[in-house]
Amino acid sequence: MRQISRPTSFFDTNAAASLRPAYVLLANFLAAWTAAFTTTSINIALPSIQTEFHLGAMALGWLTLGYVLASAVLLLPLGKVGDRYGRRLLYLGGFVLFALSSVATVFADSFTSLLILRITQGIGASAMFCTAMAVLTLAYPPQRRGFAMGVSAAAAYLGQTMGPVLGGVIVHNVGWRNLFLVTGCFAFFIIGLDLWLLGRAEWKEERHGGYDWPGSVLYAIGLSIFLLGLSWLPLLQGVVTLAVGLLFLAVFIWWQTRARSPLIVLRLFRNNRVFAFSNLTALLSYSSVWAVTFLMSLYLQFIKGLNAQTAGLVLVVGVALQSAISPFGGRLSDRIEPRWVASIGMALQVASLLLFSFVGATTPYWYIALALALLGIGYGFFSGPNQNSIMGSVERQYVGFASAGIGTVRSVGMALSIAVATLIMALVVGRHDIQTADYPALLTAVRLTFAILTVLCAAGVATSLVRGKMPAHPAPVEAQKKV
Repeated sequence: MRQISRPTSFFDTNAAASLRPAYVLLANFLAAWTAAFTTTSINIALPSIQTEFHLGAMALGWLTLGYVLASAVLLLPLGKVGDRYGRRLLYLGGFVLFALSSVATVFADSFTSLLILRITQGIGASAMFCTAMAVLTLAYPPQRRGFAMGVSAAAAYLGQTMGPVLGGVIVHNVGWRNLFLVTGCFAFFIIGLDLWLLGRAEWKEERHGGYDWPGSVLYAIGLSIFLLGLSWLPLLQGVVTLAVGLLFLAVFIWWQTRARSPLIVLRLFRNNRVFAFSNLTALLSYSSVWAVTFLMSLYLQFIKGLNAQTAGLVLVVGVALQSAISPFGGRLSDRIEPRWVASIGMALQVASLLLFSFVGATTPYWYIALALALLGIGYGFFSGPNQNSIMGSVERQYVGFASAGIGTVRSVGMALSIAVATLIMALVVGRHDIQTADYPALLTAVRLTFAILTVLCAAGVATSLVRGKMPAHPAPVEAQKKV
């Protein structure tokens, strides 16, 4: 009897073995740049959107918050899907969803449709990046992995830098809708380039056990409510919402200890010192650094009297140095134990935040530039090596979880950082519009917030130093063939 062969899928794990790692890095670079550009460029378009749809401040804020929430809460659940069904398949599916929703935004005729499309963008971005670091880890051998992580980080910094600048040019000349059209068209270009360069390459694991649906639901609900609560502090509704979110997350952790196929590998946090402390260090870093742009924007415009454009150009100094230093910092972590490189970078961040905590109304601009430069250099030395430490500390079957975890820690840290800043502002200055009479209180709030962030960052240096030496795991089969 003639044997009928089963049809095979287009994507093939064997094709990844002969793939050039540089192709993977190029595709990752462009995708990271696009997502970062989308995150920051929307801020330039908000005034135009507000005018067209007659939105209040809260509704306008949801256009940013909806994207962040959708991308943050789905990282871990979708990362598990990528492990089982194909990381590149999920990545391309997310990219297509991101591109389609970007183009569709051009035709949004109401705030509701615009918000739905922004949330859809966030879902697509989550599917794109929950496996991004996993694929880089599997494509590159250990001795070159830090460089890849550094380049990927540099792409995100470049996107953040060019978002307000290039986005401003587009919005000013052809309108805010065309900002989304350009983003969507560029996303489709990257999808085509990815298909051309990477062909049928795929990275996934053998399926073992089922999918933790109850855990995924508990996690998504708990993290969403928690992040919402942070954004509403110090209002009573924020405190209550935060408590409810923490309750859901506690139930989620309890469930993870009993689930047959848990969403979170708790054993890694208990038994893998490098993994646990590297993630904690990342959380402390994002929590202490992310609010710097927010605080310095207020300081430069209200205290120093600069306009928004000039203030933005001043702040570019730090991000530009981050972009330049990140590949070098990542490459250095391939030759030196990553914890030492990351700890030095974190220490430079502490020095920068300490300088910021002493700013005053007459502080010279060279002092501000020095603090921004130290922050940019420090973060350039920290980000790639710390990601290298996280991804290099786990075995192959856990790289998907580690990759999604990096994005989740980043989102939570960003939210915590802004929450600290807005809480201090509300307590010291108040929740009303800032007037000239409030400038002394504003300066006090800025200094106090930077002092708190300095302590947080210093704690990050300690956790970075005590993480221990990265374990030596054998390179994945794909990476071994490229050494």
